[in-house]
Amino acid sequence: MQGLYLVVRALEAARAEPAERGVHVGEIRHKAPLGTWQGCFEPGVGPERRDYASFAEFSDPEGNMWTLQERGFRPS
Repeated sequence: MQGLYLVVRALEAARAEPAERGVHVGEIRHKAPLGTWQGCFEPGVGPERRDYASFAEFSDPEGNMWTLQERGFRPS
């Protein structure tokens, strides 16, 4: 399957967990420019940590493609 999403509060932590277990997780990227879904992506989490704007992807052993997407980030 393609287009499966896991929506998480802390993208960096959510990306680190499977990566520590040997899963190749793509680099974090964010939507740019802000305010439109046209355009491209830039590296790292979004500077304003807007909901749904930052992503990282991985595939599972069955070949399903997953996207980690950040929503509701709260600094600790």
